[in-house]
Amino acid sequence: MLSLPSSLAVVGIVPGLILIIFLGVFATYTSWLLVKFKMRHPEVHNMGDAGKILFGPIGREVLAFGTIVFAVFATGGQLLAGQIAISALSNNSICPMLGAGIYALFTLAMSFPRTLDYMSWFSVASCVSILVAGIIGMVGAGLNPTPGRTMNVVQSSSFFDAFISITNPVFAYAGHFMFFIMVSEMRKPQDAMKAAYTLQTFATTYYAVFAAVVYAFIGNNVASPAFSSLPPMWQKASYGAALFNFWIAGALYAHTAAKLCFIRLFRKSKHLHSHTLVGWGTWTILIIIFNAAAFVLAVGVPIFNYLIGIAASLFAAWYTYGIAGMFWLHDSYHYENGFRTWKKKWFQTTLSILTILAGAFICIAGMYVTVRAIVQAYASGELASPFAC
Repeated sequence: MLSLPSSLAVVGIVPGLILIIFLGVFATYTSWLLVKFKMRHPEVHNMGDAGKILFGPIGREVLAFGTIVFAVFATGGQLLAGQIAISALSNNSICPMLGAGIYALFTLAMSFPRTLDYMSWFSVASCVSILVAGIIGMVGAGLNPTPGRTMNVVQSSSFFDAFISITNPVFAYAGHFMFFIMVSEMRKPQDAMKAAYTLQTFATTYYAVFAAVVYAFIGNNVASPAFSSLPPMWQKASYGAALFNFWIAGALYAHTAAKLCFIRLFRKSKHLHSHTLVGWGTWTILIIIFNAAAFVLAVGVPIFNYLIGIAASLFAAWYTYGIAGMFWLHDSYHYENGFRTWKKKWFQTTLSILTILAGAFICIAGMYVTVRAIVQAYASGELASPFAC
C-alpha cells in the first residue's frame, strides 16, 4: 500500500487509480476461482497440492517451491519495512542491520503459533494497525502539503518506468498463495468467499483512497514508502502505528512457508495434530530456518529489493492471476463435459484464458523490468554493501 502513491506519480492519477481498482476486481475474480477449486478438491492444502492436480508430481514440487521462495522473500520485505520504520522512529540512530535484527526477533515470535486460529487474532490487530497508520499518513499529508507540488492527471512514461510502477499495485494483491492454507483451517470453509469479498472490497477501496489522497497532497516527489514523504512528527506517528502490521505480515509469510513443509512431513502422522516433541521440535526448526533465511537475505544481499520483484514476477503473478484460469479450465473439462463445457460456457472460458495470458504477461514483463533495474543499479553504483550499518 505504501508504494502506491509513487505509482501514481509515474503514470498519472487517473490511469493509476483505474489500474488499482481494476486489479482489485480482477483479484476478486481469481479469488472466486481459487475458492471454487478448493471446494471441489478439499484435499488441496497449498499451491503444491494444486500443482499436483494440474501437472502431476513435477507441478507439485515447482509450485510448492515457489510458495516457499515467495513467502521467505515476502518475509524479508517486511523486515526491510520494519527496518525503515525503526530508522525513522530513532532518527537514524540505530544501525539498519540491528534494526532489522530486532524486527526479525518479533516476527519470529509472532510466527510460532501452529494454527491460523491463533494467528487470526493477531491479524485483527494488524488490520487495525495499517488502517490507523494510513489514516494518520493521509491526515499528515493533508495538513502538510508540499509547497509548489506538481501532479499529473495522465503521465507519459516509457514501458520500463511505467511497468516498474505498475508492479506495485499488481503485487499489492499478492496474498492468494496463502488462500488454500487459510481455507483448509476455517471452521466453515464454505464461507471462504465471504472472507475473500471482505478482503478485496476493503483492500481495493483503501488502496485507491490512500494512494489518491497522499499523491494529491505530496505530488510527484512522493517517496516509496509514502510515509517517508511526511514531516518527521507525522512520519514517526505513521510508522509507529504500522509497526504491528509489518510484524504480523512477516509472521504470516514465514508461517506459510513453515506450514507447507510441516504438512508435507506429517500429513498422515499424529504429529500434525498432537502436541508431540517431534512435532513441536520440527515446527520450531522450520520457523527459525525461514525467519533466519529472510533476515540474512534482507540485510546481506544488496539487490534483495530487486530479488523480491523477481520472485513476485515468477510466482505471485501466477498465484494471484494466471493459475486461477487453469483451475477453472481443468475442472470444467474433467468434471463436466470437456470441450462441450468450454464451448457452452464460452464467456467463462474466454475469461479463464485471458487470466492465464495476463499472468504470463505480468511474469515476463516483471522479470524484464526487474533484471533491467538490477543492471542499472549496478551501473550507477547505488547498491549498498551487504550487512552494512
